[in-house]
Amino acid sequence: MKLSKSTPNITKIALLALRTNILHILFCCILGMFLTQNAFAQDIDTLRIPKINASEQIDSLVSNVPNPTLLDTVRVDSVKIKQSLLTDKVTHHAKDYMRLSQAENKMYLYNEASIDYGDISLKAGLIILNNEKNEVYAYGIVDSLGNYTQAPVFKQGQRVVEPDSIRFNFKTKKALIYSSRTEEGEFKVKANITKRENDSVYFMQRVKFTTSKNIEDPEYYFYARKIKFVPGEKIVTGLVNMYIADVPTPLALPFGYFPLTDERTSGFILPSFGDNRDRGYFLQNGGYYFAASEYFDLSVLGDYYTNGSYGLRGGSSYALRYKFSGNLNFRYEKLLISEPGFPDYSESSIYNIRWSHSQDAHANPSSRFSASVNLGSSKYYRQSVNQNNAGNFLNNTMSSSISYSKTFSGEPQINLSLAATHSQNTNTQEINMTLPTLQASMSRIYPFQPKSGVKKGMIKNINFQYSLRAENRFSTTDSLFFKPQMFENAVFGAQHNIPVSTNFKLLNYLSVSASTNFNETWVFKTYEKSYDENLQKVVTDTVNGFEAYRTYNFSTSVGTTVYGLVNFGKDKKIQAIRHVMRPSISYNINPGFDQYYDDYVVPGMAGLEDQVISYSRFQGSLYGAPGETYSSSIGLSLSNNFEAKIRAQDSTGLDLEPKKIVLLNNLNFSTAYNLSADSLKLSPINVSGTIPIIENKLDINFRGQLDVYALNSNNQRIDTWNINNGGSLFRLTRGNVSFGYSFSNNTFDRSKKNTDELENETFRNGGRADDLFGKPNNSVNDSNDFNNDEEEDDEPIVNDTERYHYAIPWDLRVAYTMTYNNPTRQSEISSHSIMFSGNVDLTPRWSVGVSSGYDIKDKGISLTQFRFQRDLESWTLSFNWTPFGIRESWYFFIGIKASVLSDIKYDKHREPNKQL
Repeated sequence: MKLSKSTPNITKIALLALRTNILHILFCCILGMFLTQNAFAQDIDTLRIPKINASEQIDSLVSNVPNPTLLDTVRVDSVKIKQSLLTDKVTHHAKDYMRLSQAENKMYLYNEASIDYGDISLKAGLIILNNEKNEVYAYGIVDSLGNYTQAPVFKQGQRVVEPDSIRFNFKTKKALIYSSRTEEGEFKVKANITKRENDSVYFMQRVKFTTSKNIEDPEYYFYARKIKFVPGEKIVTGLVNMYIADVPTPLALPFGYFPLTDERTSGFILPSFGDNRDRGYFLQNGGYYFAASEYFDLSVLGDYYTNGSYGLRGGSSYALRYKFSGNLNFRYEKLLISEPGFPDYSESSIYNIRWSHSQDAHANPSSRFSASVNLGSSKYYRQSVNQNNAGNFLNNTMSSSISYSKTFSGEPQINLSLAATHSQNTNTQEINMTLPTLQASMSRIYPFQPKSGVKKGMIKNINFQYSLRAENRFSTTDSLFFKPQMFENAVFGAQHNIPVSTNFKLLNYLSVSASTNFNETWVFKTYEKSYDENLQKVVTDTVNGFEAYRTYNFSTSVGTTVYGLVNFGKDKKIQAIRHVMRPSISYNINPGFDQYYDDYVVPGMAGLEDQVISYSRFQGSLYGAPGETYSSSIGLSLSNNFEAKIRAQDSTGLDLEPKKIVLLNNLNFSTAYNLSADSLKLSPINVSGTIPIIENKLDINFRGQLDVYALNSNNQRIDTWNINNGGSLFRLTRGNVSFGYSFSNNTFDRSKKNTDELENETFRNGGRADDLFGKPNNSVNDSNDFNNDEEEDDEPIVNDTERYHYAIPWDLRVAYTMTYNNPTRQSEISSHSIMFSGNVDLTPRWSVGVSSGYDIKDKGISLTQFRFQRDLESWTLSFNWTPFGIRESWYFFIGIKASVLSDIKYDKHREPNKQL
């Protein structure tokens, strides 16, 4: 059930435009008749008048009247002239003729007749003005083939009424409109007879209203015998039946009441019904929608199951233009399985809170507040009865962030932020939370920079910064979340950091940088350890109080860029290959801070020597203990890019500008050599890179780790080169290859762009934006998104049947990954899988799709979903099926697309077995 923030409108059946404005048209026409009758003294029944504007006609008539000063001795100035009702120019037109009949006291406009007054227009094949009966008639005409054409069209602004004929009495202000067709909101309305009683009441007989685009031959419609229509207020109907393909259905109401308003209104939301394998019959997604104000709304929905289970959901969307917008959702479910007293009876409660808030970029340039919250029970997406979303089910993490930031302009600039974060693993049910996190930073200061000119040299580029980070961190589990035990284990600390750095050129080709960092860490809880001989175990005592430790380090690096170019000639297909290398060497030194370490002694057993254990009282604090071991290391890295210049020609064979393509991108090698280590000084070599296969479409990413040291018989690294131990130069200890590719029938059509819709339920919950893991079921999940205020596209799903003569729309997504592990000679493929998702529009209205994958390592099929969708013009039909696995389920839905009638639907589903 999709919630609509606008009231269902069968309203304002566009006759509203007739309420006052048609009087102006009629008045203008009758005024023209009156002036014409006083200008001619004979019957002109057969006289045809050339087409002229009404203003020109009136001017000519007035010029033939004798001078009024000769007929009346009363001074003109003494008579108060009544102000004319005309406020705009009146024109009339007819293609064949305009005829005046003095005997009938009528005026005829024939063939493409029209009367225009301001933004009001009346067009018809024949318009007749009857001054004797004070009536106007508008009809269509019959063409040479006997077809009824040029039916009346009344238009004011954007509002249009298209009846077969109109009859209006401008004295009683009543009208009869026959076979009127008009649009009101999402509805198209056709009435056999419409009677205008007065300015505010209309009566209609034999009325059809539908959201179908073809009002003359709709695939479905609602038929009402009688309707009372009060513009701007309400529509009251008698017996209403629903027809599908002109066949009446049992769906009927004895009467109907539809309030009319352009604003959102409060109202009830009808529930859907069905049965559940574990909880019996149910009513789902029923509740009430509160249109609180133009700035926010509120929806309250609930579910009830006959075994006692229930669910409650509340949601609110809010917005203040040019300031902020957001939405808040809360979901709670009390789930019972079986009945009390049975061995399989179980009871559980789950909940989920989601909040999204964004501030307009122009609201305040110096401060910003944002929120993205998704927290709740770890089992919510797996146990929720009303959450059939495979992507959410496969998501293993939930995360949240609420932050406020403020920038203080000046020199230097100060940035301040306050945040609360949350990270939750739904598998292990572990929760890490910071409440709050305070960060402050100062922009770079160059104390030796010149007052003018460019900074050059080591001294002038010296700069420093200052930053502060303070956190109050909680580590807990699902069962202890926001309970007293959670706050007892809170860890608080702060860290100050002052980096000082500089950079300069050496020998014009080498880029040199050097930096040192000073850190001071504050903690408010330390841990003393000792060995209890009676208990024969290590005892840890928590000491509350302020402590601090200070650390520092130094690093420097030298790098450059080397270009290599090989030219093959402009007449070759490959004209040139360029190799760009970026070598870099760095040096890092980290002193050992053993002054922050203490010892405790573990007595030796059975004559063994006592064991002295070193520890730091800062172990277990927020930022951990400072390093005890001195380290001095050299880092080496090399980045490579390979590009080619290829000759390009157009379709006529003329040479174009050469095209550049990437052969190998970011081929990186990196390692480190520890000068302070006594053995195994060289770290494994890390290798990574990207191989472009299809430009901007398909890249193969790879990474690996190479070790130069050999293994002993116990598969432990030894200080011997692997090549000297009878092996190869390197041992491949780890490796990974992966790629992802999305393409469709438009992939190679440069005139079209492929875009993915990122705003969806799964993506907002931290999952993938695509449908690689399946799509959510239409109605169930959409009904839970109270912030879902998307407008439906005016275009049908597929409406261009011509393109099916040569191309069938399709799309395909493929993802592949393989991971190899061999650090201790196990030589195993730890993971190896391929996944895909595709959709095909078999016909303009039939679409099928599938999401699946195969675990090559474990020889099993991953989560599989089949999708079928049928576009029924005003309706949509869909069927999603997961045939096997722990998510085995199916879902069927058929309903009206228009949001105003979204409650008219039928959905049936079989949920996965939660006990699995």
